[in-house]
This record gives sequence, C-alpha cells and structure tokens, in this order.
Amino acid sequence: MARASPEDFPDPSADSELANQTGQSRAVLAGGCFWCVEAVYKNLEGVSSVKSGYAGGSAETADYQTVSSGTTDHAEAVEVVYDPSRITYGQILKVFFSIAHDSTQRDRQGPDVGRQYRSAIFYAGDEQKRVAEAYIDQLNRAKVFDAPIVTEVAPLEAFFEAETYHQDYAARNPLNPYIVFNAQPKVRKLRSYLAAREKVRNR
Repeated sequence: MARASPEDFPDPSADSELANQTGQSRAVLAGGCFWCVEAVYKNLEGVSSVKSGYAGGSAETADYQTVSSGTTDHAEAVEVVYDPSRITYGQILKVFFSIAHDSTQRDRQGPDVGRQYRSAIFYAGDEQKRVAEAYIDQLNRAKVFDAPIVTEVAPLEAFFEAETYHQDYAARNPLNPYIVFNAQPKVRKLRSYLAAREKVRNR
C-alpha cells in the first residue's frame, strides 16, 4: 500500500524536457476501471479532456464485452489530453501513482480482477518512456510503497475509445454504489491535494 498522502510522493526529477512543450499533449494510462481513473483526471488542472478506452490490444477486440472477458491484451485505459505549459507529463504520472490507483496490485484494482485491470503506462515516444521509467525508479528508491511497483511501461500502439455510455460515467452516475465507494474517494483525495498545493503556493 502507499502512504496516505500524495504529499509524500516526490515530484518527478526527470521532467524538464517535456515541460517545455507547447500545444496539447496526451498521456495514455491504465489503472483499473477506467471510470475511476477518468473521474480523477477530469478534475485535474491543465487537463482539457479525458476519454475512457482500451489500449494494448487489437482493433478487433476493442469492445467492452470482449475486453471484459480478460482474454485480450487490452487494458481499460484513459487518454488524458493536457496543456504541458500548465501541467507536465511527470505531474500527470504523480497523480497516477499517488491518487488514481494502486500500482502495487498486479492484474487487479480493488474489487476488479483480470489482466484488463492491470497497471500500465502506454508511452508515446522515447521521452515519455524515459520520464515514466525514471519516476518508477525514483518511487522505488524513495520507498513510497510497501510492495513492489508492478506497472508495465509499454509503447502505445493505439488507443481505442470506449463505447459512449462509458464516457464521463462517474459524473453521470454519482449514486451508483461502485462510483460512491471506488471513484468518489479518489476525487476527494485529488481535490484535497490540489487545495493543499494552492495553499502552499499562496503563502
């Protein structure tokens, strides 16, 4: 398990080159049920859009029923489009590891079990790969977790957008018990973390 607070997580040290990009960038991340990961990033400053979908497998198997069987190479993933002048790729990863999911759980996340719920970073280019691998090494050296990080770092071949009813699911279904117990605590944790950062910034 991770320490309780995102403040215990170090800022990524290998983040400078990607921070100087202009325009829109994207990160594709898998951390269990995409409803929960999407809900976190929808509330993150500097993020312009988040889509739920599938990554790691083929176009032929990129549908919810097939992916849910656990027999494909797909993981439930989110595509995070963000402004690198407002938030860096490394900061996106910090939220991924400290709030969005538990990177020490292999092929599962909370109540969801199967390869489709694995922890993975799908990198687009050598620079994202470098930052991701360096941050995982940094977290391991800092001993932030009590168990080994099992997050895969794999090249992004393609991202396939999920069916319409999955998009913005947590916001549209706030009373769904799954959302109440799994997504909303993460969103509250993010908001508390951002509020604390803003307080420090304004001192």
